[in-house]
Amino acid sequence: MTTFARDRPWIASYGDVPPSLDYPEVSIYAELMRTVSERPDAVAFDFIGAKATYRELGELVDRCADGLAALGLREGDRLTISMPTSPQGVLPLYAAAKLGAVASLIHPLSTAKEIEQYLDIADSTFALTLDMFYDRFAEARPRKPLRTLVLAKVSDALPAHKRLAYWLARGRKTPKVPTDERVRWWADVMSRSPRAAEVAPDPDSLAAILYSGGTTGTPKGIMLSHRNIVCSGEQVATWVRLDATDTVLAALPIFHGFGLVALVHAGFMRGARVVMLPVFTPGEVAKVMKTKRPTLMAGVPTLYDALARDSSLRGTDLSCLRTAFSGADSLTPTVRERFERLVADGGGDVRLLEGYGLTEAVTAVIATPLEGGRVGSIGLPFPDTLVKICELGTEHELPIDAVGELCISGPTVMLGYLGNPEATDEVLRTHEDGRVWLHTGDLARMDSDGFFYFVGRAKRMIKSSGFNVYPAQVELVLAEHGGVEAACVVGIPDQAQGERVKAFVVPKPSHRNAPELADELIAHCRERLIKWSCPREVELRDELPLTRVGKIDFTALVREEVERGNEASEASVPGSKR
Repeated sequence: MTTFARDRPWIASYGDVPPSLDYPEVSIYAELMRTVSERPDAVAFDFIGAKATYRELGELVDRCADGLAALGLREGDRLTISMPTSPQGVLPLYAAAKLGAVASLIHPLSTAKEIEQYLDIADSTFALTLDMFYDRFAEARPRKPLRTLVLAKVSDALPAHKRLAYWLARGRKTPKVPTDERVRWWADVMSRSPRAAEVAPDPDSLAAILYSGGTTGTPKGIMLSHRNIVCSGEQVATWVRLDATDTVLAALPIFHGFGLVALVHAGFMRGARVVMLPVFTPGEVAKVMKTKRPTLMAGVPTLYDALARDSSLRGTDLSCLRTAFSGADSLTPTVRERFERLVADGGGDVRLLEGYGLTEAVTAVIATPLEGGRVGSIGLPFPDTLVKICELGTEHELPIDAVGELCISGPTVMLGYLGNPEATDEVLRTHEDGRVWLHTGDLARMDSDGFFYFVGRAKRMIKSSGFNVYPAQVELVLAEHGGVEAACVVGIPDQAQGERVKAFVVPKPSHRNAPELADELIAHCRERLIKWSCPREVELRDELPLTRVGKIDFTALVREEVERGNEASEASVPGSKR
């Protein structure tokens, strides 16, 4: 087992990160208001040109709390927030915390059926979304009907000179909201209401609900306490040495802990300027990089890949950027090198650093130190975070360099899954040391110096002819080939082998018309991997499917293959129809 220890010289040389941190015993609202009192005149956020100082941010949060309280939101109530990264998405989080209510954050593009699931899981009777998504909430039929649906307009948060331009370009195309007694408007909520009293909740009480598992089945509501979020924000801010001079580019969604806590909340904790970007496109990010000059950014590998391949940032001065982290999915050497070269061409000197996290522990819990790490490593544990490798499904700790399940204990580990004690008991276990450990379901190993290496997800592990195959390992080998732009490896049901290894590859432009590439890649893997890990088949594609948070959606590829196999089976039966 390892944690961050200052008595090891190889760690001591990595800077001033302390072995343990002091965490305030407060709600996320009270923590925000501390920054408001310390840096009232500093810019807190910048949203498409609309800015607010920390004093104004505090006033906006209080007005939001007053308005929500006037609508009947009370301590213990659940408020579903279905918003892009924007002030209207962030203010209600802190306003709900002031009232002792709980924010449930979901994807703004959720379908009506998904909204039903989220409302049922959270037991939510209040919701907030954009007017353009009203119809989805109107169509949803949760078990407990919505009492209040607050609708915001994109233009509500825009500076005055941009509101008309937005209305002409998009706003006038938004369908008119029909008469609905549940609907209240954001502008009315933010108008003056009687001042609501602050509830001072226990730091260990529920603050927010985020969601996991929606792409593979019924989503699970992840219960995060005020302490979880406060501690996570402090750990992230300390690790990246975030301070009041920084400008944070928040281009990740706030329904995910990575975007909500690692970028927005951590930025607010340190009094930094947070530049919110509601929709990610390379062009929009390029515009922000040129005009707002962010010093720190974080994203998923596909974000960095898109930025590096787009022409928007070519020739841009990128010397402002001091830190860039990648998480949520495996980072290939090709993507890393391409992005670092882009920054270098722009006059900057940034290494794209990796990290590891999961929503069940808010966000990142392991990351590469700013001064660098080991090739292929996701880094070291954050302060006050214990990490060990156990035999999959057990509490038995494995020796150095053995591949097993990554288990985590620390102040950011969730309270549990809402209304799902069976699933909670499966992943939160009290070990012999008396600590509660989160069994992540992810496979990793630890070297003799305490650096961790991500191997893959246990659910993605392929059993081929009785042997374990780790898709992430095969994908990294494929990425080493000069003709590979992106790759995803999956296990396809096979009667003889149990599962056979198949790779889906997007070729680089220079290899798009090379029919022999598939055979080359199979040979390339056979030279570098043990026999049963080598793909039996390589399918070349123009693109790979992505999840809503920008990860490669391997489950979609598996579904395609299963459906293709079913169709082939039906076609082989006399009289079957296709």
